[in-house]
Amino acid sequence: MATTSDIRKGLCIEYNDDIYKIIEFLHVKPGKGPAFVRTKMKSVTNGKVLDNTFSAGHKIDEVKVITRKFQYLYDDENGFHFMNNDDFSQVYLDKEMIENSQFMKAGEEVTIIMRESDESPLSAEIPATVTLEVIEADPGVKGNTATNAQKNAIVETGARIMVPLFIEPGDRIRINTEEGAYLERVKE
Repeated sequence: MATTSDIRKGLCIEYNDDIYKIIEFLHVKPGKGPAFVRTKMKSVTNGKVLDNTFSAGHKIDEVKVITRKFQYLYDDENGFHFMNNDDFSQVYLDKEMIENSQFMKAGEEVTIIMRESDESPLSAEIPATVTLEVIEADPGVKGNTATNAQKNAIVETGARIMVPLFIEPGDRIRINTEEGAYLERVKE
């Protein structure tokens, strides 16, 4: 049994007969009244996001989890298929269980969070940055721009992002997967 002082980003807890992962939290100590913890939690079973406030010292049921590296194989209309590189077993995850899945490329390594007791998958985390090839980019008009002009581009996974005007099809770029934002052009 944990308390609100143990709340951290990524913690999995049992709440309202479901398992939630803490996305954001803020410890608040107002000048008047008791302290509390404001949280934003995401259900690992259905993907719904819930805002909740816990009073200071509130007991929470922590779900023990383990993390394992899996290789992304392919997706179908319902979800994604992954393979454990150690024993070659396969795991299936629903689309709602993975944030920013539009940046996943076949063969990429993904961290899957599993419940320790029965090793059932709860969610997956893709790397913070990925390097992808630009397949298509709008023509950029140089001139008449004061600062930071951007254009639409489509990368090899099919995701659309905004890139600077100098990016052309065939360029490899690094993308921040959490924000879906262009970081830099990669020279190989």
